[in-house]
Amino acid sequence: MALLRASLLKMTCHRNVWLSSFSPLTVYPNSNSNSKSLPLQPPMFSLSASEAPFSSSSSHEPQFRWKPMCLYHTQGKCNKMDDRIHIERFNHDCSRELQVASAERHKICSQNFDFFLVLDLEGKVEILEFPVLLISAKTMQVEDIFHRFVRPSKMSEQRINEYIEGKYGKFGVDRVWHDTAIPFNEVIQQFEAWLMQHQLWMGGSLDGAAFVTCGNWDLKTKVPQQCQVSKLKLPPYFMEWINLKDVYLNFYKRREW
Repeated sequence: MALLRASLLKMTCHRNVWLSSFSPLTVYPNSNSNSKSLPLQPPMFSLSASEAPFSSSSSHEPQFRWKPMCLYHTQGKCNKMDDRIHIERFNHDCSRELQVASAERHKICSQNFDFFLVLDLEGKVEILEFPVLLISAKTMQVEDIFHRFVRPSKMSEQRINEYIEGKYGKFGVDRVWHDTAIPFNEVIQQFEAWLMQHQLWMGGSLDGAAFVTCGNWDLKTKVPQQCQVSKLKLPPYFMEWINLKDVYLNFYKRREW
């Protein structure tokens, strides 16, 4: 997720003159829908190492000690906010370590959206994790995060336990998953409430925002499959997105991934 967000920042953090032969890049529409394409402004030039937007060479930039994110907090379920040891050990600010250096903010190119919804699903059999970063298209700062662990609906408890142990056990996240995972239908209900809270969706398509994915698998393949498994009609806001791989390839004429 952090790599995907960093790539998006790199692709929009430019201010050189437009190439006259370049047309606006578009959202990838779902092949099963009649959704319209939405433009994403292309980048102007690649960043050199010295121009990396996350670099913090200035002594005036805030310095933070890296801490693992509290995965209970990302789901609104942390009950240790008054525990000083817990607060010292875990990060509870999703945007703190993903800030854009102030010296680079003026390079961000104007976009046709107000926000990007960076989505990076986990789970091959069924969706196990549904994380979305809400990123301002004007500042490229992380405004909020929606993060839920998803409990499969067509797998036995034994298979779920084996699957989660293999997927998350080595990271020590399996306990958090078991404590917080909810069915996909409930995840979508909570996600839609989150979108409405940010005034990005009032039914139908997104308003002033676009999904960004690294490839087409998340929204072209996996979400429709999961909706079928969960007996849920595919929400229309999942029917178009920006594929960051295509944006990169169209501009640089080579593949990054």
